[in-house]
Amino acid sequence: MTEHSFNSISLSARGGTNPGQFKVHSGGVLWKKQGGGKAIEVDKSDLLSLSWMKVPRTNQLGVRTKDGLYYKFTGFRDQDVASLTTFFQSNFGKTPEEKQLSVSGKNWGEVDLNGNTLAFLVGGKQSFEISLADVAQTQLQGKNDIMLEFHLDDTTGANEKDSLMEISFHIPNSNTQFIGDENRPPAQVFRDKIVSMADVGAGSDEAVVTFDGIAILTPRGRYNVELHLSFLRLQGQANDFKIQYSSVVRVFWLPKSNQPHTFVVVTLDPPIRKGQTLYPHIVMQFETDTVIDTTLSISEDIYNAKYKEKLALEHKGLVHEIFIIILRGLSGAKVTQTGSFRSMMHGYAVKSSLKAEDGVLYPLEKSFFFLPKPPTLILHEEIDYVEFERHTAGGSNMQYFDLLIRLKTEQEHLFRNIQRNEYPNLFKFVTEKGLKIMNLGSAGTQNEEDRGGVASALKGVADAVDPHLERIKNAATEDDSDEEDEDFVADKDDGGSPTDDSGEGESDASASGEEKEVPIKKKFKKEPSAPKASSSRKKAKDGEDDGSKKKKQKKKKDPNAPKRAISAFMFFSQMERENVKKNNPGISFTEVGKVLGDRWNKMTAEEKAPYEAKAQADKKRYTDEISGYKNPQTTNVDSADISDDA
Repeated sequence: MTEHSFNSISLSARGGTNPGQFKVHSGGVLWKKQGGGKAIEVDKSDLLSLSWMKVPRTNQLGVRTKDGLYYKFTGFRDQDVASLTTFFQSNFGKTPEEKQLSVSGKNWGEVDLNGNTLAFLVGGKQSFEISLADVAQTQLQGKNDIMLEFHLDDTTGANEKDSLMEISFHIPNSNTQFIGDENRPPAQVFRDKIVSMADVGAGSDEAVVTFDGIAILTPRGRYNVELHLSFLRLQGQANDFKIQYSSVVRVFWLPKSNQPHTFVVVTLDPPIRKGQTLYPHIVMQFETDTVIDTTLSISEDIYNAKYKEKLALEHKGLVHEIFIIILRGLSGAKVTQTGSFRSMMHGYAVKSSLKAEDGVLYPLEKSFFFLPKPPTLILHEEIDYVEFERHTAGGSNMQYFDLLIRLKTEQEHLFRNIQRNEYPNLFKFVTEKGLKIMNLGSAGTQNEEDRGGVASALKGVADAVDPHLERIKNAATEDDSDEEDEDFVADKDDGGSPTDDSGEGESDASASGEEKEVPIKKKFKKEPSAPKASSSRKKAKDGEDDGSKKKKQKKKKDPNAPKRAISAFMFFSQMERENVKKNNPGISFTEVGKVLGDRWNKMTAEEKAPYEAKAQADKKRYTDEISGYKNPQTTNVDSADISDDA
C-alpha cells in the first residue's frame, strides 16, 4: 500500500496551531499531534472535498468531510503539493481545488457559507474563514450590523496568547447576496442564515443534564458539572470552565479497588488553563454506589434530528455510568476501560508514587496511566524501554521495587514504592505487550531462553533462574554499587500527554502468575545475615558505631575507560550552540538548551539524518572499544561484596 508521510505539519484551529505528522494512504488521511495527543483520521469514503492554498512561507491543505467538519493542515512544500495532488487524483478520484489568499488588506467583500465554515472573500480571493461551530451568539446592531460572539472556551488560547472572541459584519441595504424586504433587511437575512447553520444558542442557556457537587482532583475543587449540547461546563465557587466537545479526546473509566470511588478522566487537547497552569486531564472522582434518575432537557426537534440514535431521554443507574453514557452520546468521544491486567492487592492498578506523590498506576492495553496527581498518561508506542529496579532506599523500603519508563524522547518516569508481590503480574504484563525491558538477561534481549526463565519464575519454580534477577545481581559486580543509583534521571513533568490511542472495551480476564517470595526477596532485599564486608566497608561501619556519619566513599572511575556514545541531539547541540549564543547575546545556559530543543523538535527526519548517522557511528565506536576493555577495579571486587549486593 502506497503511503506518504510528512513531518512538521500543523493543524490550524481557533486555539492556535499544533505541530504533528501527516500521513496519506490509499484508505484516507491521518494526522497525529507531535508528542502524543489528538489524532485526526479521515476515511476515504468520508472525504468530501480537498483544497490547496498558498499561505505565507508554505502551503495549506484543506480537508472537508461529509459530516461538515473542515480541517486545515499547514506546512507543505511546493513539491509536496504536486506529488499529493497526483496521489489524490489516482487514489481518491478527487482533484484539490486551488484557492488564493487575499493580501490586499481590504475589508469589503463577499461571504461564502459552506457547511459549518464562513469564508470572507475579497476580489474572489479568501481573506479569512471561521468555523460556525464556534459561534455562541449573534446580535443584530441597528439595521445593518451583525456581531458574532464566540464561545468562551477555556481550551481556546492554550497554545496562543490571543484568540478571536467576536467579529462584526456590516451589510448595507443594497446587498444582493442576502436579499431582504422592508421588514427583513439583508442583515437580518444574514443573521437568520447563520443561526440556522450554526445552531446558535442551542443548549447554551440550559444544560441538558447537571451533576451537582462532583469532586474534581485536577483542577482541584468541587464543581457542578453541566453537559450542554455543544460544550461541557465546570461551575465551581472560585472557577468556571467551559470546554467545547471538539477538545475532548478520550474518556477513561477507571475503578478504585477497595474504595467507594471511581475515577472518570476526561482528556483534552488543547488543555484548559488556570493561571499559568495547563490541565490536559480533568480527573473526576464519583461515589461508586450512588444511583441517579434523570431526564435529558432536549427539545423534541433537536433530539429527533441529532441524538435519537445515540441517547435515550431517560436514564437511571450509577452516577458515573450515566455521566459517561451521556457525555459519549453528546461529544462522540471514545471511552477506555481497564484491560486484562490484575493486581495482587489493588484490582486493576498497582500502588506507587511519582515525584513524591502517592497514587496508583493503571497498566492499560495501550498505555499506562498514573493517578491522581500528577495525572500522567504514557502510550506504549511512546516507550523506548522499561527497567525494573531495586528500590534505592534502605530499611523497610526493601520490600518494594521501582519501575523506570523511558520514552523515545529521552524523557523518564520513575514509579517508586511498588510492593514486591506485584512484580510477577506486572512483569508478565510488560512482556506480553512486547515492551523492551532493558535489564532483561545478560544481553538485554528477550530471546526464547529468557522468556522460558521468566515463565518458570512466575510459575513458582523455586530453583528456576530468572534472567532479569541475574542481570540485576551481575550489575553490582561490574562496577561500583553507587553507579546504578546515579543512572536515575530526575523526572521531567510534562503534565501528562493527552492521547487518542488507548484500547477500549478490553476483556476482564484475570492475569495469571503466583506470588513467590524467593526470587523477589533475592532481587530487592538484602539478607539480614550479610557475609563479611571488605576493609573499606568495615571502617565505615566502625565510624557509624562511634556516632559519626561518614558518607560512603565513591570509587574512582578508570580515566582510560572508553568514552560513552552520545545522541544525535548532542551532535546537533555541539554544532549549533555557538550560533544560538551569537544570535542571542546574553542568553542564559538554560535558555540555550530550550532554544536548541525547540529547533530539534521542529526539524524534519531528513534534516536530522546527518546527526543520526553520526550517533550511529559513535555508538558502533563505543561498542567496539568497550568489548576489548577491562576495568582494573573489577579484579579487586571481593566475593563478599557480590553476595552482599545480591
